[in-house]
Amino acid sequence: MTFLNVAEIESAVIGLGAAYPSAAQVITLPFVTSQSRQSHALRITTGSCQRTGVLLISGTHAREWGGPDILINLAADLLEAWSAGTGLVYGGTSFTAAQVRQVLERVELIVFPDINPDGRHHSQTVFAMWRKNRNPASSGGDPNKIGVDVNRNYDFLWDYPLYFDPTAVNNGTLASTNPGSDLFHGTAPFSEAETKNVRWLFDSYPRIRRFIDLHSYGGNILHPWGDDANQSTTASKNFTNSTWNGSRGVDGDAYTEYITASDLTSIQSAGNAMKAAIAGVRGESYNVAQSFFMPGWPTTYPTSGASDDWAFSRHYSNPTRPRVLGYVVEFNKIWGQFFPTWTEMEKIILDVDAGLVRFCLDATPSWKWWWIFDWCWWRNRFWAIWKRLFPPELWGPYGPWGRIRRILSAAVQPIVKIVIGRAARVAGRRPGGKPEL
Repeated sequence: MTFLNVAEIESAVIGLGAAYPSAAQVITLPFVTSQSRQSHALRITTGSCQRTGVLLISGTHAREWGGPDILINLAADLLEAWSAGTGLVYGGTSFTAAQVRQVLERVELIVFPDINPDGRHHSQTVFAMWRKNRNPASSGGDPNKIGVDVNRNYDFLWDYPLYFDPTAVNNGTLASTNPGSDLFHGTAPFSEAETKNVRWLFDSYPRIRRFIDLHSYGGNILHPWGDDANQSTTASKNFTNSTWNGSRGVDGDAYTEYITASDLTSIQSAGNAMKAAIAGVRGESYNVAQSFFMPGWPTTYPTSGASDDWAFSRHYSNPTRPRVLGYVVEFNKIWGQFFPTWTEMEKIILDVDAGLVRFCLDATPSWKWWWIFDWCWWRNRFWAIWKRLFPPELWGPYGPWGRIRRILSAAVQPIVKIVIGRAARVAGRRPGGKPEL
């Protein structure tokens, strides 16, 4: 086996939806790529209330081949285990059947495995190191200027020359206005079909509270902010305050990016839970860090227009929007290696999927006292108790309740036939008593 291609990813998403219709729903994304490809995601859930939405995406950068394989395997693992009533084992990290049910019943999991299919196809068939999408709109006909860096196209400090210190602009990680650059950020925030599809998922599934964008490489679990160092003391130092325009992106100066202390605690806690689950598989130790200080990078790593910052920033810029914990997970600890051997990739899949299952488990909502006034909660509790009292092995077709049902049915059927026969004879007579012709 080897890395999935674009057609195989799409086939897997649609196939899982067809194989598990009561737990998986195929989502058709509305925005078609520049090469006329329509993408699909998979919504996995069996619950109907008190669910937390989790959105996982991958394939953003075309040459980072392993992300879609990780997410397809995750979806298949969860659905197969749920259907069979079993747990999941990833090396030394395991999850019980009850935990698998908990994920499906109390999480609305949306898996979007390949958000950049045009770029992936080009990387796998023409030029392996291709990073961007394949939008030619800004190329002027030059094949070397095709494409936009999808992870610089989100609406977070997108117009980087305005927002960042010139020193940070020259750092080589922010973005670029040059279509020939691998960091070209497009013509406007959300100018690309790929980012529009992600935004559409956020708007269409308002339960989303957690988000991960899978990338490669480094072995890092990265969290906001990506534009500057974090601080939790001065709320006015934030990305919406134009007073600080031209000052962001340099460590140790006057500007730092505001994050509430509770948000920082939550985001680090969920990251550390993933880290522990990954380490449990075979001992791989991922770093949990703010993306501005990416471990392994020789300097700071300021970014603009990145997916995790945008997802996290939505609540900060508009408090009526839900709070979303956003991450970038850089799988594969070997620096400079976008294409691990398939043998190594199989191990990475186990590592990261263990972390993602833990991420989903930690997202399940804790019980709230006001649920006692929610009919949906009572209905779910009733069926949970019913299934414990009368599990399928008792009331299913081969259990004792099934046998009792068959005995009763055999006793009642002759009586029903007699009643139906007499009713038919009565209905078949005219008022005068003669049979109707």
